Amino acid sequence: MTTVIFVHGTGIREREYNETFQIIEQKIHAQRPDIKVAPCLWGVLGAKFNNNRASVPLEDATLALSPGEEDADIVLWGQLYRDPLYELRLLSLKPIESGNPFGEEPGDVLQSRVASLTPASQLEAKLQEAGIAEVFEPAREVIIHSQPYERALLTVSESDLSEYYAAIARAIVAQAMFISEQQEKFPPILTDAQLRDKVVELLTLALGEAELGLGGWLLKPLVELAQHGGTNYVRGNRLELTDKISPMPGDILLYLTRGEKIREFIQQQIEQAEPPVVLIAHSLGGIACVDLLVQQQLSQVELLVTVGSQAPFLYEINALYSLKYGELLPEHFPEWLNIYDLRDFLSYVAKNIFPDRVQDVQVDSRQPFPRSHGAYWTNAKTWEAIISRLP
Repeated sequence: MTTVIFVHGTGIREREYNETFQIIEQKIHAQRPDIKVAPCLWGVLGAKFNNNRASVPLEDATLALSPGEEDADIVLWGQLYRDPLYELRLLSLKPIESGNPFGEEPGDVLQSRVASLTPASQLEAKLQEAGIAEVFEPAREVIIHSQPYERALLTVSESDLSEYYAAIARAIVAQAMFISEQQEKFPPILTDAQLRDKVVELLTLALGEAELGLGGWLLKPLVELAQHGGTNYVRGNRLELTDKISPMPGDILLYLTRGEKIREFIQQQIEQAEPPVVLIAHSLGGIACVDLLVQQQLSQVELLVTVGSQAPFLYEINALYSLKYGELLPEHFPEWLNIYDLRDFLSYVAKNIFPDRVQDVQVDSRQPFPRSHGAYWTNAKTWEAIISRLP
């Protein structure tokens, strides 16, 4: 009787494993009821705290987000790093101010000051210190020619000019940081929040001698956005958060340093199974299985199926534990099927790395990353590729 062993990936423990195992078992038995599906929950050897989380700070502290300006500022910068126009988009949603037929519009004043600004010596020196002097002008051009900026000019009134000057200053600085990263330059401002805020302060003053800070219209929605999970800005109980996220990177680090225990566990499950054996291995589990089958001649394994795995990538960068780049897969290595999804950024193709030794099959989960990394098991094409190759 053929035995299929499911080897899971990083961060998986019993509850998650059992849920996926049931899906895999159902998919296989729907077409091949004669096959035995066996577990391989190596997560029992995965990363864990060995001293009651003694390394985790702030165990008793709950840092819930409160509607304070400091917290809102951090939330805001988190958005600006991803979208320098974010704050201007919010401002553009304000009601459009009625026109003044007898004088200059506040938006005209705003545009004139932003467009004509020439950094004075103090601001210029700070831009140089921050490492964005060369990209300051291109950043300003991007901002003032953007649709959110032009729309925001229509919503400004004389009473809130200072709010707009500060928002535009942050947008220009965020855009300058974005351009620097695109150019693969890493100036000090990228990691120095005090330096960043000083540049914004001087730029805001240069634009309008304005009072600094978040305007009241923006503060409330920003805090509400954070409280309802609209950003990746997470501040919660540190201990609880560590418990949730540590298994995934922890398992990877554990495998890279002491992976032999995990490989031994997988080998034991293979040796206890009735041959022929098929390994279906997801993510880090695929890496472990490739390493094991390179090192050990396990003739009962007739097929290795890696799903969303990084083994080809590690081999190409010469980081695969069992095989240096340039070395060939051993003759005893079994037939290898590699399933990947272009939407899964943790999956890689293998046929270009191991010519004539592996078959690649592409599937499309139609799920965004990271959901795409775990979406293989309900994809019909995944099972079409696997079932047709089972002994």
